[in-house]
Amino acid sequence: MWKFPNPIKHPIPETRWPAAAEAERSLLFQPIEIGKLTLESRTWVPAMVPWRATEDGFVTQENLDWYRRFAEGRPAAIVVEATGVRDIASGPLLRIGDDRFLPGLRKLAETVREASDGHTKLFIQIIDFLAVKRRPDPAKYFEKFLKISQRHREKIAALAKDPGYLNGDEDRARAFLKIAPDEVLEHILDPRELESLRFGYRERVTDTQLAHVRELPQVLPGIFADASQRAREAGFDGVELHYAHAYTMAGFLSALNDRDDGYGGPRENRARLPLEVYRAVRERVGDDYVVGVRFLADEVISGGNRIGDAVYFGVEFAKAGFDYLSLSKGGKFEDAEQPKVGQAVYPYTGQSGYECMPTTLSDKRGPFGRSVSLVAEIKRAVNAAGFTTPIVATGGITTFEQAEAILRDGDADVIGMARQALADPDWFRKVLLGRGDEVRRCTYTNYCEALDQAHKQVTCKLWDRKELEETGVSMAIDGRRRLLPPEWKD
Repeated sequence: MWKFPNPIKHPIPETRWPAAAEAERSLLFQPIEIGKLTLESRTWVPAMVPWRATEDGFVTQENLDWYRRFAEGRPAAIVVEATGVRDIASGPLLRIGDDRFLPGLRKLAETVREASDGHTKLFIQIIDFLAVKRRPDPAKYFEKFLKISQRHREKIAALAKDPGYLNGDEDRARAFLKIAPDEVLEHILDPRELESLRFGYRERVTDTQLAHVRELPQVLPGIFADASQRAREAGFDGVELHYAHAYTMAGFLSALNDRDDGYGGPRENRARLPLEVYRAVRERVGDDYVVGVRFLADEVISGGNRIGDAVYFGVEFAKAGFDYLSLSKGGKFEDAEQPKVGQAVYPYTGQSGYECMPTTLSDKRGPFGRSVSLVAEIKRAVNAAGFTTPIVATGGITTFEQAEAILRDGDADVIGMARQALADPDWFRKVLLGRGDEVRRCTYTNYCEALDQAHKQVTCKLWDRKELEETGVSMAIDGRRRLLPPEWKD
């Protein structure tokens, strides 16, 4: 995982918890309008992937238990994990690309409604992604995956000083590449081929030589609209379009997108498909259904989007009619660390990944509220353009004082807590009842993220080995961790 050259270890900030009366009067626990809905407070649990679905993308009892446990804490809103809009294999991640997924998703919505006694609104984050393959064994890559071209033959022939490679047996060229040292391979293979060898093959939105990538602008609006309609039929209160991190829609927004078909290059072209997807969704679900968006305040990669781009997109999204804007940061493939052979590249291992989920091992700024200034800049621009679209701030927000200050300063309208909510789903009830001193404080070591990277069921180190003797405790596949935090007796 990426680290600062001379990192500083930051302590968890000391804080003062409010009495119940103070909490009740606070900005954090005041209602807010999100589209046609009213949230009871400004508290929000962003999407987190817990790796609990079936291999076919169906809701499991473990999914239901996961969201039930968060709902018991009664945040104003929960966003369900990134859920695939296409009916394609994606491992144990939820899917919404076909009607056969509706019964499980309907049960999920009912579970949250029942567990929160109707106090928590439930949105579902919907996502599209392109192919990402595991890093291959080098011998296998040269034997099966690399397409030998005349360019390869010419370079091998020149290096080997053997013209027989120009028109000879392809297997001979592959044999040469299998034993060639890195410096030779760097001369023969192009950058994408080297990446496929060292990181695994990965599609980009700019791969317009591939028909299915070239046609994305024609097919994605309908696919997202279909998924959104299913979300409404399943009983979710809204959808969140996932335009962030390392996935398809973020690829269209990125400054690295140089498609020449009107969907790349200048900002207005890069925003074209995301806006077309939104309009298709809105037309399908109607004006009375919440449609929000998650996008990046900063890609944190060379040549990528910065805050100026995010400000532009924020204003355009507000103008289009999105019901809320939720901001994140980083989490890109471009700067990810090299995976081991047999593993897929993980977009949260480089500097952009650190900025997405910062830890207490940081620079002098530290990890807490690290993205708030960017969120505030986007909010100011949206408001200055005449829009009141609610803005959700996330990233290292852990205390009541911190959350209240963000709202008081007008830097955001809603406070999202992911890792802190994972550490203690009852944070919201405890604070509102004046029992904040009972909060289980996240230590921001990213134990949970390491589990996510390994595609293991996500838990928190603060509770996953506690009270294992309790009756009815559900255990992880490894048999060593509980899957849910202990119940809080209020």
